Amino acid sequence: MRDRGLILAGLAVFLGVITFPAWYDLAKGQGAAPPQLKLPEGEKECVAPVAYMKTSHMKLLKDWRDQAVRRNIRSHTYNGRVFSINLTGTCLEQCHTDKAAFCDRCHAYSGVQGPYCWDCHVDPQLLRPAPKGGDAVPTGGPDDRR
Repeated sequence: MRDRGLILAGLAVFLGVITFPAWYDLAKGQGAAPPQLKLPEGEKECVAPVAYMKTSHMKLLKDWRDQAVRRNIRSHTYNGRVFSINLTGTCLEQCHTDKAAFCDRCHAYSGVQGPYCWDCHVDPQLLRPAPKGGDAVPTGGPDDRR
């Protein structure tokens, strides 16, 4: 029982180390509010429920990749609407035309990176912000042939 002080001190140090990231974020001001994302103006629904897209959009994109590449399935139906299975042609060209104000802002906040395949398979024109007062102009880039 003489080690009670050492045990309590060890537990205090352990709890401090384990909870340090949370305390650091609170002190830094991060973690309080997620970034304000530029939402699509003309669309009322996504290719899946919004709650699913917030938590599992990468699973959807991986499933799309597998369907398109391995099973030659090129369309996705949700709520009676048919969408092309194409990140550039569907998501980035039709809805989220400013990748920096939507995808990149949330990924930076979360500290994650998109998959390396987007280094080549995203139309470079869509990586630039949309012109002021209008939507991004489709370019007919290499991903449009899918």
